[in-house]
Amino acid sequence: MKIAAGAAVAMAVALPALPAAADAPDERPDVPVGTWLAARTQPAVQLTSFTYTGTVAVPTSTINQTAFNRLVEQATATVASGKISSDERSIAKWLFQQIAADVDTYLASTTPERTVEAEVGGLCTGWWVTPDGYMVTGAHCVQVGETELSRLFAQQALAKFNQQDAKEIISGLRGLEADEEIVKLAQQIYVTFNTNHMQLRNLKQSLSVVQSLPGGGVDKTAKPVPAELVSVGESYPGKDFALLKVNGQQNLPTVPLGDDSDVRTGDTLYISGFPGLVTNTPFFSLESKLEPALTEGPYNAKRTTQTGVPYIQTQAPSYHGNSGGPVFSKDGKVIGMLIAGTVSENGEASESESFVLPVGIIKEKLGEKNIKPAQTTTTTRYNEALNDFFRHYYSDSLPKFREVQALFPNHPYVAKYISDAQQAISAGKDESPKPILLWVLIGAGVLVAAVIIAVLAKVLRGRGRRRRHSEPSFVQPPPSAVQPPSWRQLPAGQAPPPAREAYGQAAYGPAAHGPAAYEQGAYGQAAYGQAAYGQGADGYGPVAYNAGGYGAAPYGSAPDHSNPQYRSAPDHGNPPYGSARDHNHPQHGPGPYGYPAPPHGQAQPPSGDQTRAVRYGQFTPPPNDRPS
Repeated sequence: MKIAAGAAVAMAVALPALPAAADAPDERPDVPVGTWLAARTQPAVQLTSFTYTGTVAVPTSTINQTAFNRLVEQATATVASGKISSDERSIAKWLFQQIAADVDTYLASTTPERTVEAEVGGLCTGWWVTPDGYMVTGAHCVQVGETELSRLFAQQALAKFNQQDAKEIISGLRGLEADEEIVKLAQQIYVTFNTNHMQLRNLKQSLSVVQSLPGGGVDKTAKPVPAELVSVGESYPGKDFALLKVNGQQNLPTVPLGDDSDVRTGDTLYISGFPGLVTNTPFFSLESKLEPALTEGPYNAKRTTQTGVPYIQTQAPSYHGNSGGPVFSKDGKVIGMLIAGTVSENGEASESESFVLPVGIIKEKLGEKNIKPAQTTTTTRYNEALNDFFRHYYSDSLPKFREVQALFPNHPYVAKYISDAQQAISAGKDESPKPILLWVLIGAGVLVAAVIIAVLAKVLRGRGRRRRHSEPSFVQPPPSAVQPPSWRQLPAGQAPPPAREAYGQAAYGPAAHGPAAYEQGAYGQAAYGQAAYGQGADGYGPVAYNAGGYGAAPYGSAPDHSNPQYRSAPDHGNPPYGSARDHNHPQHGPGPYGYPAPPHGQAQPPSGDQTRAVRYGQFTPPPNDRPS
């Protein structure tokens, strides 16, 4: 068998290199951290809103004539002393400034009462923490104190009244043409008075989460879904935490919680949320407004409030509307929630000072309500599909994206990824690796062919040598030689029979080419039996498929990725997948999540004639359960 061994060595050299082992399912592909992290976390980050509706009532105002006359006398004396100019505009400006500083002295309430139905609210960020609809956000995103609520209603509901009242007081200035400064001073008088005397009646509050509709994605089909307030903490600088519940939810995408120890000073933090500068502007489409923005910056320091509440200071930019948004480490785990930032005198946020409530407080608050963060197949498969997509394994990603779409039809991004993957496959950009088993079978088939050729060549050479030895030599006898008797002579052209003792059973019998050589010795159980495809640690039995890495993986994909056999259904009891090499006739039962189970140690080709069938390339391999 020296020839066969030599052929095996040559064949091993000629075999193409096997593809490298697949990356770990959750290992980040070769893309920027922000790109990978945003894609994974965006489906769980949602725009939230709180709304207050009610009836706003304000009295009609009138000038307190006695107090106003005293003010006019003071104005005359001030002009006489030279502290203000004597022109009417300067005098009117001085009067309005004095009234605005003490409106209740110079204005009085009267009838009739004026009312208007009003609605105020705000937008924040929240994120799913369980697949059945529990959401985390900030306390100040779900409730507003009385003072702040009055200010909001005054700003949004009283503008019309304030403008009307300002015009009336300006008209009392006979012959004076009011400029912009005078108008602002007059309006400020009534902003203060109407706010102080405003009453709120029939006040109602509602909370909602903006969700996409089935098949709509993050676009104009999104709508607010009512949410229930489960618990709420103290607004900043307290433990600014709130827990919402949206009923009727299942298979929601979620984000995992990390630990406070996952990050420290100098690490990069990532904030996801909906900045108000986008959601409140008319220049962007609704689709643009409903996609979270990701910002990043270093962990600057750990702070503690006077009441002992820890906060993380970071330079990751944040804005109004980002409140309640999750903050991630580079590993994609939530390490906190954005709560506050410093604001300048003109109301602009400072990008260098954002404050994050640590995840330890979030876990504490969830524990108080016995809420355990969890993930479902929706999130797991989506993350696996994204990893394949970013590695350009488009064929491998498609069945996983489709499973996500079946599990959660409202998923805002999966339809776009399916479309992009299909386009990439059509453009010839798919780089999905072939299953390792396919390479093994190809190499084994070529090796078998080489061995067969070598054996046949050896057999033919042996027969050639025997044929040359078996042919008699007819030497022309000399004339004087005695001719053999006629009964020893042969007809012309007929060769004598071979001698039995030279070319008998020893040459052509079982010892050379019988079962010992073709069956058990060369091509029998030792070559393609239990050792190669059976239960050996180096083969493809339970050790390799089950414990080693094939069986544990829930995915199995047919080598022909253009025709995936996956089906999805939330009920994992019915195997949604099942494919052996012949997709029309699955050879193995269901495994985890309905996928085909790997062969459990059965000897793939039995011995005997079926061994020869293996030898000629008719072996049916186990189903492809390569991890994705």
